[in-house]
Amino acid sequence: MKLTLWTYEGPPHVGAMRVATGMKGLHYVLHAPQGDTYADLLFTMIERRNARPPVTYTTFQARDLGSDTATLFKDACTAAAERFKPQAMIVGASCTAELIQDDPGGLAASMGLSIPVIPLELPSYQRKENFGADETFFQLVKGLAKPCERTAEVSCNILGPTALGFRHRDDVIEITRLLTEMGVKVNVVAPMGATPVDITRMGAAHFNVLLYPETGESAARHLERVLKQPYTRTVPIGVGATRDFIAEVARLAGVPAQVDESRLNLPWWSASVDSTYLTGKRVFIFGDATHAMAAARIAREEVGFEVVGIGCYNREFARPMRALAREMGLEALITDDYLEVEEAISNLAPELILGTQMERHIGKRLGIPCAVISAPVHVQDFPARFSPQMGFEGANVIFDAWVHPLVMGLEEHLLHMFREDFEFHDAAGASHHGGAAVARPEMGTPAQAGAAEAGSMPAETAPAGAAQGGSPDSVAPAATRADPGAVVWLSDAENELKKIPFFVRGKARRNTEKFAAEKGLTQISIETLYEAKAHYAR
Repeated sequence: MKLTLWTYEGPPHVGAMRVATGMKGLHYVLHAPQGDTYADLLFTMIERRNARPPVTYTTFQARDLGSDTATLFKDACTAAAERFKPQAMIVGASCTAELIQDDPGGLAASMGLSIPVIPLELPSYQRKENFGADETFFQLVKGLAKPCERTAEVSCNILGPTALGFRHRDDVIEITRLLTEMGVKVNVVAPMGATPVDITRMGAAHFNVLLYPETGESAARHLERVLKQPYTRTVPIGVGATRDFIAEVARLAGVPAQVDESRLNLPWWSASVDSTYLTGKRVFIFGDATHAMAAARIAREEVGFEVVGIGCYNREFARPMRALAREMGLEALITDDYLEVEEAISNLAPELILGTQMERHIGKRLGIPCAVISAPVHVQDFPARFSPQMGFEGANVIFDAWVHPLVMGLEEHLLHMFREDFEFHDAAGASHHGGAAVARPEMGTPAQAGAAEAGSMPAETAPAGAAQGGSPDSVAPAATRADPGAVVWLSDAENELKKIPFFVRGKARRNTEKFAAEKGLTQISIETLYEAKAHYAR
C-alpha cells in the first residue's frame, strides 16, 4: 500500500462494499475508525444511487483505542441486525482497523445472531479492491449456496456484476436477452441484484456464465468444483468474442448456436467509407485485464486499429496479459502507478487512448483523445441511457465510443480547407480535445497565438518554453529554443510540417529532430523532413 493522488483500485473492503451495495437483504458491518466512511460517496455521487450503501461502521475514534473497541463492534452488529433485519450479514475490518486485531469474524460468531454471519478476511496491505469483491462473493457462495435439484429447463447463473462496475447494469440486460433468445433461462444474477436467499438456490442452474473474472472467478471455480456447474471462459465483449461466447453457451446448454444479429452494426460501419480513414490508427490500451484484452481484439480485428501499447493495473491477471502482448509483438505494462502509464503514453504518442478515468485525464493533459473502456470510472460513465459493453448492442456502443473522439475523413478535409480560419487555426487546438487548453507546436500557447493574430507578437518569436503545461508536443519552435545545440527549422520545412494532420504532427516533429540530431544536422529543410519520414517508414 502507498499514498498516491490517484489510484486504480481502493482497499479490499471497498470491494466488499461493492458486493454488499449491489445485493439486497445483505448488510455489511465494517470495523473502521472515524474517517474510513468515505466510501459511501463512491456509490451515491459517482453511481448516482438513490440510497446509501447497506453498511454500518463502528467509527471508533482515537480515544477509544485505550478502551474496549471489541464491544463497540459487537454493539454495532446488534444494532444493525435489529434495525435493518437483513437476511445475512458480512463482517470485516478496514485497513486501519485491521491493525488493532479485534477479529470481527470471531466476535460476530460469538454473538449467536439468528441470521447467517459470514466473516471476511481481507488482507488490506497485500491485496486491493477487485480481490475484495471476488473474495467476498466467493465467501457468500461458499457459505450459502447448497446442492439442489436442477431446473426442468436448461438454466444458468450470471456471475460477477457488482455495484460501481463499468456498465454492469446494462451488460446484464444485454446478455440476459441474448441467453433468452438461445432458449436458456437465467436462474440467478449475482451478486448484483441478488439476495442471500437467491444465493442459496444457485445450485439449481445447469451452468454458470462468468461475465467479470475480476469479481466472480473464485465463486465460479467453487461452484464448478462443489456443485458440478461448468462456467463460460469467454467474455462477450466485441463481435468475435460474442460469437465465441454463443458457441460456448450452446455447447454447455445443448442448444443451437443461433441468435438474431440484425441489430449488429459494427462490422459494416467499421468497413464504411469514412471509417476506413481510421484504419491503422495507433491506439494505447490500459484498464482492468478483462476489458483491456477484449479491447485489443476489437481494435485489431474488428476496427482496424494498430495496438502500440497494452497493459493492466490488476497484477492477478498479469500472466494472460503478458501472453497476449507477446502475441502482438508488445511488452505488457503491468502497473498501478498512473505516472508510469502517462510516461508510456507520452513516449508512444498514440492517436487514441482506450483506458480508464485516469487515462481520460492523461489524454487531456497530452492532447490525445480517450475513450473509457474500464473501471475506475467517473459519473459520466454511468449514463441514464442503455449503454452496454457486452453482446451485439455492446459492440455498437463500443464502435461509437471509440470512433467519435477521432477526426474522421471528411472532418479532417474540412479542417484542412479552413485551417487559416479564426476558429480552426492550429492554436485553437482540436475541439474534441478540449481546445484552448492544448497549444500547437507551430503557434506557441493559445494566448500567444491570439496575440500574434492581433499583431502584438509574432508566433515565430514566442519565448522558449512559453508553452509549458500543455501537451508534450506543445513546445516553442526549435529555432527559438534556448539550447544552442538545438536544430533550426527552416521556413519551407515549417510550412510543410503544418500540412501534416495536427494529431500526429508532434510525433513528426520529434522524429525529424531526432533524425537530424543523429545525422549531425543543425538545420532542418524540407528535404530533411522527407528523409526522416522515409527513414522511420522502413
